[in-house]
Amino acid sequence: MTDERQANGQKINLKKLDYSPSENPFIKGSVIKTKYKTVRTKASPKDLIDPATGEVAGQSIIHIIEEKDEEHFVKVFAEGVKAAFDLTRTGARVFQAVLTEYQKAKLTGGYADSLTLFWFGEGINGNAVGMSDRTFHNGLKELLAKGFLSAKAPNQYWVNPALFFKGDRVAFLREYRLSRKDTLSDQAIKALKDDSDAA
Repeated sequence: MTDERQANGQKINLKKLDYSPSENPFIKGSVIKTKYKTVRTKASPKDLIDPATGEVAGQSIIHIIEEKDEEHFVKVFAEGVKAAFDLTRTGARVFQAVLTEYQKAKLTGGYADSLTLFWFGEGINGNAVGMSDRTFHNGLKELLAKGFLSAKAPNQYWVNPALFFKGDRVAFLREYRLSRKDTLSDQAIKALKDDSDAA
């Protein structure tokens, strides 16, 4: 059970606190609700395994849940994807345009797995998108290179379902790790040793 607190309007009386002398109430996690957000925190001591190294490591988790209307949801989603994949301005513009086309696509089994994207007239599939065909094709190349789309047939593309969806929630998970110079040096030495053993 997590510790729930209201950040808005919660009155704290320092003379009448609920004491917990033997157990830290935050160990199991906490939930703090504000007017527009819910913030959940949890410390995860030594129960996660790094799949790359096999090392057991703990971590702290801060999970923020925000409600957005549909227009802002799509904008936040597009901005989050842009930041996560280091999209250029052109790539981000084309992603937004392709995402708009995806929203119009016919669903099969709850999602569309591919799109037809061809340039004619003033835009994608005849719909004006406020960019030149050259800008569109440069952005399209970036989306292909970064795994957003994959060629299916001429002007048809498979979509990455993690990046194109019609759901009502999305989570961007960012993990920060403390860089350790000795660990990086050890990895470099091991790689050099492996190369010399293979020769």
